[in-house]
Amino acid sequence: MSALGEAAGPLFRPPGPDAAAEEEEPPVEIESLCMACLRRGVTRLLVRRVPFFREVLLSSFACASCGWANAEVTPAGRLQERGVRYTLAVQRKQDLNREVVKTDSATASIPELDFEIPAFSQKGALTTVEGIIDRAITGLEQDQPVRRETDPSVAGQIEEFISRLKRLKEAEEAFTFVLDDPSGNSFVENPHAPQRDEGLVVTHYKRSAQQAAILGIQEDESEAKAVEPADDLRNEVMQFNTNCPECNAPAKTNMKLVHIPHFKEVIIMATNCEACGHRTNEVKSGGAIEPLGTKITLQVTDPSDMTRDLLKSETCRVEIPELEFELGMGALGGKFTTLEGLLKDIQTLVEKNPFTLGDSCTPRRAEKLSAFSGKLQQILDGQLRVHFVMDDPAGNSYLQNVYAPEEDPELHVEHYERSFEQNEELGLNDMKTEDYETENATSEQ
Repeated sequence: MSALGEAAGPLFRPPGPDAAAEEEEPPVEIESLCMACLRRGVTRLLVRRVPFFREVLLSSFACASCGWANAEVTPAGRLQERGVRYTLAVQRKQDLNREVVKTDSATASIPELDFEIPAFSQKGALTTVEGIIDRAITGLEQDQPVRRETDPSVAGQIEEFISRLKRLKEAEEAFTFVLDDPSGNSFVENPHAPQRDEGLVVTHYKRSAQQAAILGIQEDESEAKAVEPADDLRNEVMQFNTNCPECNAPAKTNMKLVHIPHFKEVIIMATNCEACGHRTNEVKSGGAIEPLGTKITLQVTDPSDMTRDLLKSETCRVEIPELEFELGMGALGGKFTTLEGLLKDIQTLVEKNPFTLGDSCTPRRAEKLSAFSGKLQQILDGQLRVHFVMDDPAGNSYLQNVYAPEEDPELHVEHYERSFEQNEELGLNDMKTEDYETENATSEQ
């Protein structure tokens, strides 16, 4: 328990007249279970303040039955607003004696050796620079006897690396010691404090989103939204209460904003009813109606075409000229799927529609629809080459160009002026967005 004995030294007494009073304060002792022999041991807890740093919690465990002991240090305060990086140039023996507070989340490294102790690979420790190197040497030497038997070449390389660490431990070579802690709670002693230490560089930095996630915290949402509002919405799934369209039981609908490359943003909505098991998903365009309509024609020539991403809006018509098939506006709703997924939905719609294949269906119609379903299956299996057409007067549908940003030889996209009838279907003929207030005032007079 030498680490705890060092911790009780003068370094961890706050300066000032209250230091003596704190020195008389005994540690808190708690009876604990020994994880080595499963008998009772004693854990001692002591809070001490590191000068020019902050308070830390020292904890040690000792078992009188088996002799197992352990000690670690934990920051007594909260996570700091910024991470911290200490870069120490070790040139003399005295530099190895600098006190170090290394938390669980800190990464210790020696760039000259490409050596690194990753975060969360060790418990927090109150030690020195020499202590960290000595702990690394002990860990590497632990399995060396087994390595010499199983893999002598690896054992030799590790032995050479241990020798270099021992030379650093004896200050025979100058090196750089780096302690990087995104929590901001690690510390390397400056023996010249409060004066500047020429050999120690302290850098405070803003945590990345990945570092914050590793620490289990969430950065300031208002600041993140101010910087990247669109990315925040794309990374967030919103949920609201609704009723199931089948059984009318209370259900929840999930909604997410997704950006489709080389196209635009869309809103995906999905509802799952726990009462009856009904599931539904729907896609809404995230933007306005486009100035021009869009007609997309794909010549299906290869089974790989079935994997193309596809966005079909509610205003889109689907045609397969070779089968004399047309799916009208509003059928199947909005969907974000693949070409294969849409064709399977069409096949299901044909096969399970009671008005087309029910008891009232004539044998001739049933035979015709069965043949149509078979041809759809041939398209899905890559046995039949057809043209697949998506005609959306609102311009909000999309079919993936697998050669993007280059042109796709099998894909043709045509933009056209909408007809009066198409504008009527979209409700655009009666929509007035310019000089509305002036005309409204004139009609009232």
